[in-house]
Amino acid sequence: MARFEISDQAALGATPSGADTFFELGMMYSTGGDVPIDYVTGHKWFNIAAMHGNKDAVRLRREIAAEMTADEIAAAQRAARDWMRTGAAGSVTRTAA
Repeated sequence: MARFEISDQAALGATPSGADTFFELGMMYSTGGDVPIDYVTGHKWFNIAAMHGNKDAVRLRREIAAEMTADEIAAAQRAARDWMRTGAAGSVTRTAA
């Protein structure tokens, strides 16, 4: 399976469609669409989508958080902060999982 990471807002555009893309990544990781289920990564992308204005991401982030430990939620929040600080300056990457 492949793992997709988006780390370039320029590739997404600076429009609300970026929030939709982040939301779709959250859905992909939280439901196992094309990748193994990974609630930490799903929560991270829902966090980022919510920060970009996607209201559904707020609700779904809360729902998957109910299935996560406090340590997993903290890891997801750190990952979202790290991505917002550094990942947005990189490029879209694909790595083997």
